[in-house]
Amino acid sequence: MAALLALPAAALLEILGCFAVWAVLREGASAWWLLPGAPCLAGFAGLLALAPTLTAGRAFAAYGGFYVVAALLWAASAEGDRLRLLDAAGTLMLLAGAGLLLLP
Repeated sequence: MAALLALPAAALLEILGCFAVWAVLREGASAWWLLPGAPCLAGFAGLLALAPTLTAGRAFAAYGGFYVVAALLWAASAEGDRLRLLDAAGTLMLLAGAGLLLLP
């Protein structure tokens, strides 16, 4: 069960790390933003390696569903994007697919 928590945690770290790069390159933020961004991306990779799958490719595929949920939650909470009903429906389908990929 703890390994399953690694996927949502990995998604959060990836979003934070990638946003640091986005802020520097797209929004003119200071390069100092990259200092916390780099360990976030390293932590993301480490947590992804804890996914309860036999192969890396299956872990990456299952992780995709969790990443989409995290990205949409980030868009809504940090950037003020209004989510649509279709966003919720799509994420539910993705999480169902991720769950199937994680079955032994």
